Amino acid sequence: MKIAVLAGDGIGPEVTREAVRVLEALGLPGLELVEADVGGAAYKAHGHPLPPATLEIARASDGILFGAVGDPTCDNLERHLRPEQAILGLRKELGLFANLRPARVFAGLTEFSALRPEVAGAIDLLIVRELNGDVYFGEKGIRVLPDGRRQGWDMMSYAEDEVRRIAHVAFKAAMGRGKKLCSVDKANVLETFQLWRDVMIEVSAEYPEVELSHMYVDNAAMQLVRNPGQFDVIVTGNMFGDILSDQASMCVGSIGLLASASLSEGTLGLYEPIHGSAPDIAGKGLANPIATILSAAMLLRHSLGLEEPAARIEAAVAGALADGIRGGDLGGTMGTVAIGDAILERL
Repeated sequence: MKIAVLAGDGIGPEVTREAVRVLEALGLPGLELVEADVGGAAYKAHGHPLPPATLEIARASDGILFGAVGDPTCDNLERHLRPEQAILGLRKELGLFANLRPARVFAGLTEFSALRPEVAGAIDLLIVRELNGDVYFGEKGIRVLPDGRRQGWDMMSYAEDEVRRIAHVAFKAAMGRGKKLCSVDKANVLETFQLWRDVMIEVSAEYPEVELSHMYVDNAAMQLVRNPGQFDVIVTGNMFGDILSDQASMCVGSIGLLASASLSEGTLGLYEPIHGSAPDIAGKGLANPIATILSAAMLLRHSLGLEEPAARIEAAVAGALADGIRGGDLGGTMGTVAIGDAILERL
């Protein structure tokens, strides 16, 4: 079992180190961890945010544990050399088209949500986001109009097969949860999402046990703060998913608690915390490693098929939080290593 460890920039190495400690503590036979540079660190060492050697290690792995990318000293580089291009490159090169972002409130943490405790306490949902299409990967550019004005443009599009494959991921996820799927679109004004809705309805015929509903993205954003408990699984496109999943993280209480998985059509997946590189606290030992540790649990479950050790990690995290283990993001004083130690004790 080979895991590529791509720690990246900022707090990435700190939080990834704690997740690696947890993986090693499980004592799984045949587990091999291989480290490689990515992001700004890779650009400074190799001249590119996703060097060929890193990509080859990722391709040869069973799963990828990813930290974070982003380095302010690289902000003035050409776009294709910026650290963030590493994650986009991995998604494209490895066919990582489905992003899973679970969001639920841990016991005792409702007070940290921006929502009322009784509203936040009902959150237990999964957002399935398409990763390879939409405006992020469409043609784009800046052109000069005949009257001399500059105009930026981005192409939004989805082919029906792209929608169909993410639909199957979402329906299967709903089958394993509460059998409710809400497809979020903007079909009232965007032809791209009229096709999206049509295909979702077509695929739903293959999953008669799942209740399919549709919601416009602006209403979905409102409902996530008004009544998040109504959602089980949400499926949506790349841009809408980017926005809604970050909104869901703050409904939960802290972006430092949420893991994510980016899956291919096989078993290979990339697993990362949804927070960024946080350069303002990098190297200070202050970052909460829980999201990365939970990402490692998702890796064991989805790419290696190891449910029991994945559940052990999640139980250890829940136990630590229930016992009052708190980092600065949750009003506490415990640092990165101390939080890792607490989880290891409970593991």
